[in-house]
Amino acid sequence: MKYDAVLFDCDGVLVDSEGITNEVLRVMLHERGWSLSPQQCMDIFLGRAVKDQQARIEQHTGQPLTAQWMQQFRDRRDQRLHAELVAIPNALQAVQEIHRDYDGRIACASGADRGKLVLQLNKVGLMPYFEGRIFSGHELPRSKPHPDVYLAAAAALGFAASACAVIEDTTTGARAGLAAGATVLGYCPCGIGHSTAQQFRELGVQQIFTDMEQLAPLLR
Repeated sequence: MKYDAVLFDCDGVLVDSEGITNEVLRVMLHERGWSLSPQQCMDIFLGRAVKDQQARIEQHTGQPLTAQWMQQFRDRRDQRLHAELVAIPNALQAVQEIHRDYDGRIACASGADRGKLVLQLNKVGLMPYFEGRIFSGHELPRSKPHPDVYLAAAAALGFAASACAVIEDTTTGARAGLAAGATVLGYCPCGIGHSTAQQFRELGVQQIFTDMEQLAPLLR
């Protein structure tokens, strides 16, 4: 194997959740007076924890970002995810192969809250492959683009992050993996000519792939 372990982001890599979460957030921000298009909302929040954007949200809505509002957001988000969430195409097969190839040395390391991660992995049938190896940026001093969650995941598996592969679909997450010293593989389903792929290259992501079925061979 090329690496000691493989660390997966969740949203956009394992589960097709980003559009669902983004729409719930966009609607709730509109209810508070901040109107964004779907693309504007995605550009601001993709790959980032909502709570980390507190100052920006408060500036545009003129209202405090309360614990009650955050809980309402999570409840509405989770309701939609439970009803609509599906896995990223070919992600289940890729994880099964990589779990086998690496003798279980894989983890899920996300900026999302743990409740969301557990819901999502259970919903799409991926939990058996990540049970006990789920890491949330919410539980660490800093979330992505800081490296904390990837450093924590690698350490828990008993390896240096520099010996691990990180699988990411956003530049925010890629920055986190690179800052941890890991090798980042960028998942870009829109194609290698897409702006995200170009941003990956500018960051120093050497390996970009467009379909999850390509991932297991890349990691061998």
